[in-house]
Amino acid sequence: MNQSRIIRIMIADDHPMMREGLRSTLEDERDMKVVAEVANGAEAIEHFGLSDPDVVLMDLQMPRVDGTQAIAAIREQDPQIPIVVLTTYPGDARVTRAMAVGATSYLLKTASSEEIIATIRAAFCGRRHVAPDVLQDVSAHQGMEGLTPRELSVLRLASQGMSNKEIGASLHIAEETVKTRMKSILSKLNAHDRTHAVTIAIHRGFLDT
Repeated sequence: MNQSRIIRIMIADDHPMMREGLRSTLEDERDMKVVAEVANGAEAIEHFGLSDPDVVLMDLQMPRVDGTQAIAAIREQDPQIPIVVLTTYPGDARVTRAMAVGATSYLLKTASSEEIIATIRAAFCGRRHVAPDVLQDVSAHQGMEGLTPRELSVLRLASQGMSNKEIGASLHIAEETVKTRMKSILSKLNAHDRTHAVTIAIHRGFLDT
């Protein structure tokens, strides 16, 4: 990519003030122009082809279609497009999912304006960047076994305060099966009890708040 030309940016975030702040920050830079602002993943997919950005700045938690789904769909349109995730949510599972579907960089919204701008320029030039605090979280859990979809379904219902019997009835499985899955969950997350497991799962990005 040619760094001498203007970097065209699409911002996808469901908070109007966040979009306004990002636009103001980015358009203060001589080499950057915001060509589209969208409020959800569905709009991001629709407007990507219309606005033809060089870099996409993508939140993960958005209505209608979330950021991870939008990243995957945009990547199908253009496998080379740099996508910078800018989100409130850390956690190794979220990072892994986002990078697996095509995100090239991952920042938290606590990042400074300078770091956001530098990351966009790096992405435009084909370089990846993951915020050091995010990378540390990923490294801390590297090699640890993740939760299966069935275990996640149990933990998600447990987070709603359901008992093992209620979870079993909801999932149409035996209560003993629920207990077996919960035992596996506690072991994988190194949790003391189900409440602790839910807390860890939210922090690591297996469950959304």
